Amino acid sequence: MKHETIETNAGWLIVLTLIVISIGGLVEIVPLYLIDDTVEEVKVAGKDTVRPYTPLELRGRDLYLREGCYTCHSQMVRPFRDEALRYGHYSLAAESKFDHPFQWGSKRTGPDLARVGDKYSNEWHVQHLVAPRSVVPESIMPNYPWLLENKLNYKDVADRMRALKMVGVPYSETEAAYQANVERFGEEVARKLDINAATENLVAQANQGNYDGNPMVISEMDALVAYLQVLGTMVDFNQFEDGYFVQFR
Repeated sequence: MKHETIETNAGWLIVLTLIVISIGGLVEIVPLYLIDDTVEEVKVAGKDTVRPYTPLELRGRDLYLREGCYTCHSQMVRPFRDEALRYGHYSLAAESKFDHPFQWGSKRTGPDLARVGDKYSNEWHVQHLVAPRSVVPESIMPNYPWLLENKLNYKDVADRMRALKMVGVPYSETEAAYQANVERFGEEVARKLDINAATENLVAQANQGNYDGNPMVISEMDALVAYLQVLGTMVDFNQFEDGYFVQFR
């Protein structure tokens, strides 16, 4: 059959397009039925190292979504050599298992942010968000000066954690759930995931981290920088042998 015949016959074009889409779908879907799990096990000394966001990081993530950062930045390093050289280890499914919704994205007007945590100082992030071109001259990112000016609204942070708990994020509200988190993540992390102490934990992290450089006010900048600084830092790849995560692919 000539290519021209397919292009000029709507019936043939629809049938052959559906066949191609079906083959592509089967190639992607069938392998998923042949493996037990697609989420990697990331444990060190028997404890999960990938944890839900703390209250402050969670509010930072909300701001990340509000400001539309996801429209220009992805959060998924692909398993290709050039991406690993530029960004670091490819992203694990486990690193996004508590994200609702995940921020993998595909648009890269700006660089991928999956491994941006601890890459720059808090001061750099603040300066970059207030005036991007002062630290990256070629940047086309808008300025976000209001993040420093706006006080962070965290009155409903406990409700936000309860909402995520309903979809499976293991924030605790009962003693039993708290003890389960102690077993799973350790005592220090379990305290940060306690909904009953959400406000106290948020204030304590903001005061201790002083992410915006102003200890007198908890600003939206505090939350957003806290969120950026945790991205890609929950898995210490030096703790795992080369090829360990390949078994989950």
